[in-house]
Amino acid sequence: MIKKLLSTPDDLSLAVLRLILGGVFFIHGAQKALGWFGGHGLNNTLDAFTQGMGLPLLVAVLVVAAEFLGAIGLIVGFLTRLAAAGIFAVMVGAIGIVHLKHGFFMNWFGNQAGEGIEYHLLAIAISLALVLSGGGMASVDRFLSRK
Repeated sequence: MIKKLLSTPDDLSLAVLRLILGGVFFIHGAQKALGWFGGHGLNNTLDAFTQGMGLPLLVAVLVVAAEFLGAIGLIVGFLTRLAAAGIFAVMVGAIGIVHLKHGFFMNWFGNQAGEGIEYHLLAIAISLALVLSGGGMASVDRFLSRK
């Protein structure tokens, strides 16, 4: 079971997807968890998710963990499939709870009430590719699965 979870081909394209998705979500996760990059930090984020959006506290904590710890996992390629599955779930939830009502397009020009789903669909597609295939070359998973 563990070997299957860690197995991945020596594929550069998967590594590129893993590193880009991990880098993007590290920034978003660090905003939520640490208050970096202009973010609000953990307590304010959890308050916004639980009081503002009505999410259960456990779900709010899992969202922050998926974005922050999952991103670190993606960057180093450790438990890539699990990390990508967490981001997949967060993005599906974000579409259903927040973004679908705003349509497809991001709010590039500030003329919508919120952000659409195009970014989230890209993150879903990339995370699904990583769930299915693993993290590719230069990943901890690849190193461990070869032992």
